[in-house]
Amino acid sequence: MACVPAGRIEAVNLKQLSEHLGLSQTTVSRALNGFPEVGELTRKRVVEAAERFQYRPNASARKLATGRAGAIGIVFAPDRNLLLDPIFTDFLGGLAGRSAEEETDVLVSSSLNDEAGTYRRLARVRSVDAVVLSTPSVDDARIGLLNRLKLPIVVHGRSHSPLPFAYLDIDNEGAFRKATGLLADLGHRRIGLINGDLSYTFAMHRSRGWRDALIGRGIPAPADYDLSGPMTEEVGYRLARRMFDLDPAPTALLCSSIFNALGAMRAARDIGRVIGRDLSLIAHDDGLAAIRPETLTPPLTTTYSSIRSAGVRVAEIAMAIIAGADPASHHEVWPVDLVFRGSTVPPPAG
Repeated sequence: MACVPAGRIEAVNLKQLSEHLGLSQTTVSRALNGFPEVGELTRKRVVEAAERFQYRPNASARKLATGRAGAIGIVFAPDRNLLLDPIFTDFLGGLAGRSAEEETDVLVSSSLNDEAGTYRRLARVRSVDAVVLSTPSVDDARIGLLNRLKLPIVVHGRSHSPLPFAYLDIDNEGAFRKATGLLADLGHRRIGLINGDLSYTFAMHRSRGWRDALIGRGIPAPADYDLSGPMTEEVGYRLARRMFDLDPAPTALLCSSIFNALGAMRAARDIGRVIGRDLSLIAHDDGLAAIRPETLTPPLTTTYSSIRSAGVRVAEIAMAIIAGADPASHHEVWPVDLVFRGSTVPPPAG
């Protein structure tokens, strides 16, 4: 048995640590990575020795011993410019930060107009242990593809796929039903919705919540009051102007993002409508550090759920799935807060 010299302790590699313990390199690596087939006494002995001799596994050795890449993958199409989207980057920050705590990397890949090909390459070279799908569509074909490739997935959102998958979502339908109900309870009967792209599940759920709340109260839900598109300030401006040109125009608006809401606020200013006096406005707030709805004029009523916290939890679910948890045991739908501020008032008289 090789011995580690006494006196000053220096960091060792896997081979030296294994020789010192009289164990195989595979056993040592599996003990340090929590594999259940390693006995508790052996695991304790290995961990104590690793700490004493300052052993730090390198990624290549860990991958060889465990068969894991030590990485979670996320793929986006270049035409969506997700890395310029503060909502996506906040989600990615939560995902990467929590993953780093568990010494797991996040591999962000651009699909170069062939997203399916990128997933096939990730599966072929085994560069990730699981994949995170963000902003799923109503019937997302990626779930079936990743299932066939045997790549574990965690979906941020939901899809109607019948295949098993883990997911974390927020109660978009309930949030917009509650927000619409608040406006109706204030006396509004003309409530418009500026929504995201209806091919995405979250937008479909928000539209359903808005519509159900209105119909349940006997309030009309005309198609002209239900507009959708990319969640940008410019789109919010254009869609709000379309609604303001209607006769009669809405007295209240719901917006699917803070960016849509900023556009709607600009549109209201352009035609002389004062938010919080003759127009009410509610937006969804993802808790972005750069835009705080309480600092706007007037402070903006919001449905609220932290996108960064969602990234943290998705990382935890991904690591649980990688460790062998059943995807069906990780179906989470978070409730959404409704924060009342000065942008919502009863409708103007007359």
